[in-house]
Amino acid sequence: MPNISVTLPDGTQMGFESGTTAFEVAERISPGLARAALVAEVDGQLTDLAAPLSSDASIRFLTDRNEEALEVYRHSAAHLLAAATLELYPETKLGVGPPTEQGFFYDMYREQPFTPDDLEKIEARMHEIAKRDPKNERVWIPRDEALAEYREHGEFMKCELIEEKTDEPRVSVYRTGNLFTDFCRGPHVPSMGRIKAFKLLSVAGAYWKGDEKRERLQRVYGTAFFSKRDLKAHLNRLEEAKKRDHRKIGKQLDLFSIQDEAGPGLIFWHPKGGTIRRVMEDWLREQLVERGYGLVATPHVARHGLWETSGHAEFYQDDMFKPMELDDSLYQLKPMNCPFHILIYKNHKRSYRDLPVRLAELGTVYRYERSGVMHGLLRVRGFTQDDAHIFCTPEQVESEVIGCVDFAMEVLRVFGFAEFVVELSTWDGGESSKYAGTADEWNLAETSLFEALRKRDIEAKVMPDEAAFYGPKIDIKLVDAIGRSWQLSTVQFDFNLPRRFGLEYIGTDGKAHQPMMVHRALWGSVERFFGVLIEHYAGAFPLWLAPVQTVVLPITDDQNGYANEVAEQVRATGLRTEVDTRTEKIGYKIREAQLQKVPYMLVVGKREAQSGQVSVRHRRAGNIGTKTPAQFLAEIAPLIESRDAAA
Repeated sequence: MPNISVTLPDGTQMGFESGTTAFEVAERISPGLARAALVAEVDGQLTDLAAPLSSDASIRFLTDRNEEALEVYRHSAAHLLAAATLELYPETKLGVGPPTEQGFFYDMYREQPFTPDDLEKIEARMHEIAKRDPKNERVWIPRDEALAEYREHGEFMKCELIEEKTDEPRVSVYRTGNLFTDFCRGPHVPSMGRIKAFKLLSVAGAYWKGDEKRERLQRVYGTAFFSKRDLKAHLNRLEEAKKRDHRKIGKQLDLFSIQDEAGPGLIFWHPKGGTIRRVMEDWLREQLVERGYGLVATPHVARHGLWETSGHAEFYQDDMFKPMELDDSLYQLKPMNCPFHILIYKNHKRSYRDLPVRLAELGTVYRYERSGVMHGLLRVRGFTQDDAHIFCTPEQVESEVIGCVDFAMEVLRVFGFAEFVVELSTWDGGESSKYAGTADEWNLAETSLFEALRKRDIEAKVMPDEAAFYGPKIDIKLVDAIGRSWQLSTVQFDFNLPRRFGLEYIGTDGKAHQPMMVHRALWGSVERFFGVLIEHYAGAFPLWLAPVQTVVLPITDDQNGYANEVAEQVRATGLRTEVDTRTEKIGYKIREAQLQKVPYMLVVGKREAQSGQVSVRHRRAGNIGTKTPAQFLAEIAPLIESRDAAA
């Protein structure tokens, strides 16, 4: 007699005996579904197919047609990697092996470094194991027994994880056939034969728990997809990404450098990179003024007490440089601009008539990034945030958020990003104590964010319980030319800092009220955004951003004089122009200009000098005809004025 009811996605209800597994439910529905299913979703939670059902439940089966199953699939691929590694190199000790947005990795301790040949052997062994199709089985064993077994095999990282993450008498482990047992909560695909398309990519250094004082590990990266076609497409994207690596292109185009003598994570902007930065910042400052922001500049250091008031000293100290002891106090390099803008707001009394107060700064901040995570321009220790903070009344919140969203959309348009993804991170409804602010404040803030996006017809993925502790936020992830997403623009509420600093304004009732505070960044940081731009355009910046917009190329030395006259005429309009007067053949000069990604080349020979014209070449279209300098300038002026990303 059935004693539990299972509800399917279409609303159909089926009766089963308690203890029936999710796989058996799938078999009853369809043998084909049972063969295709990778994982079950039971009452909204992903669960192994072998998991027994003990009460009424809603159930959905995920196959390789469901993106949600890909994370489970990749997690199982990480276990497959571990199993293959232990077969070949049994002295290896295991750390953690999670799925990632692009694949998976496993942290391992082994005295001898893995070589590219080792990775090939491990990958081949992974294929062999997948053909054997060992089952992934979840079992619960006594905690003491698990610790004893891992200690016996020297698995110090697994022991630490069990001691830190469990206090129950039993712990969850997954057995992959008789190959190995991993402390893990799962879920996993039923057996390793389900994993069809994977590739090991690289190995990098890591520290256990990210602590530089702990054991140095080897992090083996891989990726996995449901099909070989998808895997091949991803590997092709990775190859394209290598060609677009901003570190390689930055060196080739002489845009920036990181100097060992000065230290890691500190960026030196060279003249060409500095030119692009100036153009970017000039545009941004003009926009800020037009949109009613006050431009401010604040110090690079402050007394340590300021960071105690803000809470950074308590909650953020691991990411801050150590304080400096000066005559009167301890001083701290700033990791954030927020407290400085708050002090400007507090400098005199504010009335509701003064609000909103919008303060913006291109402010350089400093954060202690570990050596293993720094990456070119994308992860640095010193960087400039395009930071803004808005202080407003509750009634002004929605319109201010709309203004921030509009500004972010304009950034995407101007810098040539047609695709983007929006996420709206909310709180847990007050179920935990990890969030600051009252329920009324959260409801107002979240409603304002939802309404702002609705009024701009922007779809957002809601991320429950993913808000910052101080308020909800909108994150805008742009998608670059090869389909990668980058987290850049953000709009965040903050109930915490106004309260900690005692911010006030005098309302219409003559009483003091606490203002609402909005954090807003568009680029995130100048350095990171510039790195993304380099890779998005593969160094071929649009005309309005290019550090050198035109180069004049005389065919022989006899045309050098005319070439300089043309250059002066072009420079007079504000275009950034160079003249290549080297005694090289014209073909060589053109190739050099192409390698430097210069948008337009103006070739001048004897005929052009006599007729007062130039032969125009575009870096992609090639030869586009002979024109007078005035004609050429008239044609490209609209492209610069409109900031055409395709120019």
